[in-house]
Amino acid sequence: MSDRLSRRLLLQGAIAATALAAAPRAQAQNSRMPFADWVASFRPRALASGISDQTYDRVMKGLKPDMRVFAMQAAQPEFTEATWQYVNRRVSDWRLITGREKGREYAGLLERLEKDYGVDRYVLLALWGVESAFGDPIIQQKYMRPVFPSLAALAWGEPRRRTYWERELLNALRIVERGWGTPQEMISSWAGAMGHTQWMPEVWLKLGIDYDRDGRVSPFGKPDDALATTARYLIERGKYRPGEHWGYEVRAAGAASSETRRTYAEWQKAGRGRADGKAYPLPEAKARMWVPVPNGPAFLIGPGFFALRSYNPSMNYALAIAHLADRLRGEGPFVRPFPGSEERVPTLAEMIEIQQRLTDYGFSTGGVDGRSGLDTLTAVRNYQRKVGMEPADGYAGLKLLARLRQGP
Repeated sequence: MSDRLSRRLLLQGAIAATALAAAPRAQAQNSRMPFADWVASFRPRALASGISDQTYDRVMKGLKPDMRVFAMQAAQPEFTEATWQYVNRRVSDWRLITGREKGREYAGLLERLEKDYGVDRYVLLALWGVESAFGDPIIQQKYMRPVFPSLAALAWGEPRRRTYWERELLNALRIVERGWGTPQEMISSWAGAMGHTQWMPEVWLKLGIDYDRDGRVSPFGKPDDALATTARYLIERGKYRPGEHWGYEVRAAGAASSETRRTYAEWQKAGRGRADGKAYPLPEAKARMWVPVPNGPAFLIGPGFFALRSYNPSMNYALAIAHLADRLRGEGPFVRPFPGSEERVPTLAEMIEIQQRLTDYGFSTGGVDGRSGLDTLTAVRNYQRKVGMEPADGYAGLKLLARLRQGP
């Protein structure tokens, strides 16, 4: 699961243009044997793992490796985001508006999940929104690819983690063997994460839940199975604690991060009350201090925060999910701004204006819809470079809009 959608779209999109140029490097990694010979040599292992001859032939016969995965794995993202930019892009006006709509549309499902697993409905909405833009078909069409050419290429030609890729390829084959998915419908990120909440094959097999009771487990189609399995993942692997909030922004100007775990009551006595002035609902629960950026907002983070981090091992990711969940619940922005983030998050109308002006000036954003995806980031950065804006970081904010209003 850890490669999900940035995990993922930022990486995929930023390096897509270099993938073909990197093909010789990719070829150099595939030193063991020609791909067709490797497919034949892998058959006995697959059969020993319970894969039938029929399934192996159905999936692997004539399969061509997706050579782009090597460039995507090796390259680094071209965009460097400050913490406040990372959070702002994910807690966007579009995600808030769309997330509230999805919350109303799937209120019954979310209520059942909350009852069955104890995972906060807004956490599930936030994960769904960040991972796949709430299952947006545009994301699937533009950034997803058939899973087997990707996993087979990695299992064949990526020596550093070959054992891992071989195992995930076998897991994907088992999914077909069970009749849970077909090679045609199993589309994924470059490293095999699939569906609404971006499962790896191992998660699909070991944690997948047939929550809609249609006879098979699937991360595609209706979001029932995807959200239920993600709730189970947070509980079993993230050690999520039902009823306990992820943490809180606190009054702690200038405080340093601390590994010391204290109860919220103890933090309160130490002058670390909530920044919004409210009381801690579970004063005996424990948390530690975290200040992502010096002189920025400070947080007390508990087990719920690290449950989110288990889904993607990034502190910024966990903070973005936690904050998006809080905003969907109806809470406000951070009380203390991050340094350098004096400008607020653009509204949906402002983001649409940014995209429209960029498009009019010849910098395609791949659509004018108010979402800041990879095409928009690339267009912004190219415009920034042309007009000499520094840093050329691809961030679609209010300073950019002001410059766009001056002309190309």
